[in-house]
Amino acid sequence: RQVEEKQDLQQVMVSGPNLNETSIVSGGYGGTAEGIIPTSSIKGSNMHHSSSSSSMTAEETTRGVAVEKLETVKKWGLNTYKCTKQMISERFGRGSRTVDLELEAQIEVLRDTKRKYENVLRLARALTNHFYNMVQTQHALGDTFADLSQKSPELRDEFGYNAETQKLLCKNGETLLGAINFFVSSINTLVNKTMEDTLMTIKMYENARLEFDAYRSDLEELSMGPRDAVAMARIEAAQQQYQVHKEKYERLRSDVAIKLKFLEENKVKVMHKQLLLFHNAISAYFAGNQQQLEQTLKQFNIKLKPPGADKPSWLEEQ
Repeated sequence: RQVEEKQDLQQVMVSGPNLNETSIVSGGYGGTAEGIIPTSSIKGSNMHHSSSSSSMTAEETTRGVAVEKLETVKKWGLNTYKCTKQMISERFGRGSRTVDLELEAQIEVLRDTKRKYENVLRLARALTNHFYNMVQTQHALGDTFADLSQKSPELRDEFGYNAETQKLLCKNGETLLGAINFFVSSINTLVNKTMEDTLMTIKMYENARLEFDAYRSDLEELSMGPRDAVAMARIEAAQQQYQVHKEKYERLRSDVAIKLKFLEENKVKVMHKQLLLFHNAISAYFAGNQQQLEQTLKQFNIKLKPPGADKPSWLEEQ
């Protein structure tokens, strides 16, 4: 039986419809022959021509994009090769390097300053966390003393004035926290935004310097070779690339010099204000001078969170 089924299948495939004679039915399934359009009549139509033109246009566009991307990749690969070659040559002491001694010294000072200020920021944040925990402990201790004052008639006064003392310390501590938080926020902006922005420009400058030296070395090598027509064309192309990267390098070197100057001025201005704030607030708090502590915050226009901004503090609940 399997042999018979196989023979029947082969017969159907052999005697089946010819694909070249397939027709498109415009009517419903089982419709009349009047709605049948032979596919052979469509081959030479305008529709085929229009479709072909559209396909060619799309193909040309795709080919153009592909060629453009290929050129970009080739340029990127060539630039990467030259820069890598220059970097290796410098590392092994075989290649020359363009150096601006004054600018390099200023950049190194900035990087060292940033490391030191990051340490100040880390310690100031640690101080804030420790002091916040102490204020919270004073808050809880004051609540406990106040509760015991109500429930211990024989020690009402003793628990009472200890509760008042913790209440005052908590209030002054919250004021000092406001000053320290302002100090931390300002140092964070200086280190992680202002300095970091300048360092990003410096990174671009250093990359431009490497590219400039890579194309300078390439031009020097070509200039020492033969001077036939092909070589002269290569030298001319290398000269153009050298000039482009030279202008980019000089522009970024100027940008870095300007940013370093303004950064130094801004750093001195910011730190003068913040160090004065930090000193006055800490001194007033540990001297127990509540009036001077509050005056320090007013002097630097520091506003504490208004009541109800967050969960009400113990002071607001009393």
